[in-house]
Amino acid sequence: MRELLARAARMASRGHGGAEPNPMVGCVIADHDGRVIADGYHRRCGGPHAEVDALTAAGARARGAIALVTLEPCNHHGRTGPCSEALADAGVAEVIYAVGDPNPLAKGGAERLRERGIRAFHVPHAAADELALPFLKRVRTGLPWISAKWAQSIDGAVALANGDSQWLSGARSRRMVHRERGRVDAILTGIGTVLEDDPRLTARDVRVVRTPRRIVFDPDARTPLDANVLQTPTDGAQNPAAHTATILVDLSSSTDTAFLRRVEALTARGATIVPLGRGGAIEPALRALAREGVATVLVESGGGLVGRLLREKLLDEAWVFVAPLLVADDVARRSARGLAPEVLAEIPRARLLSVRRRGADALLHYRWASALTTPTSS
Repeated sequence: MRELLARAARMASRGHGGAEPNPMVGCVIADHDGRVIADGYHRRCGGPHAEVDALTAAGARARGAIALVTLEPCNHHGRTGPCSEALADAGVAEVIYAVGDPNPLAKGGAERLRERGIRAFHVPHAAADELALPFLKRVRTGLPWISAKWAQSIDGAVALANGDSQWLSGARSRRMVHRERGRVDAILTGIGTVLEDDPRLTARDVRVVRTPRRIVFDPDARTPLDANVLQTPTDGAQNPAAHTATILVDLSSSTDTAFLRRVEALTARGATIVPLGRGGAIEPALRALAREGVATVLVESGGGLVGRLLREKLLDEAWVFVAPLLVADDVARRSARGLAPEVLAEIPRARLLSVRRRGADALLHYRWASALTTPTSS
């Protein structure tokens, strides 16, 4: 059955960008010999859940079959009805799920299935665990899932000393980044990147599943009023919050007249101002954004902001594109800075999840382990 759970996990991944802030979920319906009858996934928030998608495809063939699901079937009435009832009404004989649902409003599906006379088992599966982490983190901590991406040389340089970085990575890698931009709720950058590169932070020349908000970590409100992040996108963005930037500022400087004028000017340009926490901490701002529906954040910034996120233990994963060249410059820029560990044991080690080729580049996918983002059995 593990092969079928792996198939369900692959189906679930198709929902990335559409399902959030709901979890990505996949479902496979099979007979007792392991032959697949139908499969499905959660395509978009508000649409049918994975179980209903698969049951619709299976029709009458679902009766007496086994349903394998990456996440415990829900047990509540939300935008859709409970999947536990849909499975029971379809007559499945057995349900196997990989991750227990931590959502107090939706949990209890397995118990409800057993009450309806259906066998329900929890069978852990690594791929399903990884897919569930962003949802589990948001439910348990109230924080969005934070992914950083950068391109670097073999020896770790992300730019030359003068800031030149175009282009370290190849066309296939850059296209993948644009595709990911079109699947997340927000793109976060730092004021240094805005002042130096004036990025648009939009997804271009790819299919856009959702239009991301553009967020700037700018404690002193230095974002220029003519910056690209304050311009209305020309890609038909349907997310009103994406039309201008969200600026994260340190309002402890609110007694500074010049600072207040800059904040007022940014507000007049349509920017949304979100206060940082004490000492410029990012977590309170991210928590506030999560309450507004920001479930996934892609970080595209210089080393200062990446280091800040690492220091506050907010970074969940990194996508690192390694280009086939050696910069060999002692003062070239690096992907993160601002930390000063005294021993290697103080540095949290990331898990390497995958290594892939993107044209001439290597793509490394890392995740940081956390007790708050590790799935638990149900």
